[in-house]
Amino acid sequence: MTYAHSARIVFDDMLGALDRIVAKAEDAGMPDTVLAEQLTEDMFPLELQLRVALNQVLLALNQVGGKALPLEEEEYRSLAEVRERIAAVRSLIDQADPSEWAAPDAVVDLTLPNGVRFLMSSEENIRDWIMPNFYFHVTMAYALLRNAGVPWARWISCRIWPGTLFRTPNS
Repeated sequence: MTYAHSARIVFDDMLGALDRIVAKAEDAGMPDTVLAEQLTEDMFPLELQLRVALNQVLLALNQVGGKALPLEEEEYRSLAEVRERIAAVRSLIDQADPSEWAAPDAVVDLTLPNGVRFLMSSEENIRDWIMPNFYFHVTMAYALLRNAGVPWARWISCRIWPGTLFRTPNS
């Protein structure tokens, strides 16, 4: 499996999980003010954790997927809007053909807003930059929603067979 195929599967799976977590918050009647939740003052609020997670996918599609998509820059105002944006990004992933992504050894020239520049291969970009940031922000969103009281069964979703759901012994 190529890095592009693998990334596409991970993005779709994890955004699906993120959507289910946000749906649980809606189902629990959480107000949209939950988007301002933070674990500590020096950490991003839930809204920005969600937006940055989605932007990691858009960055991947732009940097190695041959797209020119705008990043999510507008602040999300509601949980319903978050779910709409997740669905929109998942749709972009569905439309992205991994066979059209850059070759694994193609060079990605990434310059951060602070001027730090990275030159890396497409595969390294996804593996070493995009995925760790994506997982971090998805996990932080989960932690913030759980901390805010979202009820959630303990479960692990694995793509061994499509649609397979493995449950832990106590779930």
